[in-house]
Amino acid sequence: MSVQEQIKRFTAPDIRARKGGEPIVMLTSYHAHTARLADKYCDVILVGDSLGMVMHGLETTVPVTLDMMILQGHAVMRGSARALVVVDMPFGSYEASKEQAFMSAARVMKETGCGAIKMEGGARMAETIRFLVERGVPVMAHVGLTPQSINTIGSFRAQGRDETDWAPIEQDAIAVSEAGAFSVVLEAIAEPLGRKITETVPIPTIGIGASVACDGQVLVMEDMLGLTPRVPKFVKRFGDLGPGIEKAMADYAAEVRARTFPAPEHTYPMKKK
Repeated sequence: MSVQEQIKRFTAPDIRARKGGEPIVMLTSYHAHTARLADKYCDVILVGDSLGMVMHGLETTVPVTLDMMILQGHAVMRGSARALVVVDMPFGSYEASKEQAFMSAARVMKETGCGAIKMEGGARMAETIRFLVERGVPVMAHVGLTPQSINTIGSFRAQGRDETDWAPIEQDAIAVSEAGAFSVVLEAIAEPLGRKITETVPIPTIGIGASVACDGQVLVMEDMLGLTPRVPKFVKRFGDLGPGIEKAMADYAAEVRARTFPAPEHTYPMKKK
């Protein structure tokens, strides 16, 4: 059997080739068990730095470290077999220089086995993206609302709602495309702008609050499952697991306190002699 025949996963070129075709399905995951479920339905699984807020209760993604991303990247790779796994580059791991970005990205790919990395930033990161791609690192770009920049933009607010603000965001998308990114996430931008960028750039756009016109969509898994109390406007809750989980915990606590659990069917009897 040839090496090519053994490859099971989607690759960055596979996703790049989906431009204008069947919509790309993408969700975040940070655990082996949720990755195993997502792998059946998703083309791309993102190990997002949103794990800082979802898993660790942080207010922003800024405190997330490279070690945290690598640890969860390991888990997702072990739980998946088909989807392209993309790992977010956390704040401070790539901005200082293109050389720093390569060392961080190389470590992520070598230690997790993932197929690509994602980094925030448009035109200002174009040189870095080109540097990485030329050295064998597939890059998914991210423009529009960039959560790692929350301390400079001030709040998690939608971008491009005034047409006079469109040009810089468009230029960012074009710059990352020309630099060699295989796809670009468009986050929280006005619908007409998301549509225009999708029609302009030759790489797939992955929308998260950027309209149905994008080439694909991504959501934070916990948001769409109803596990987070507050979600952005662009999130649709496809499930409402929070109340069900809480009820299960309440029932468990009640049975433990009433000594009705564990019942005989949950215990081990002595072996018969």
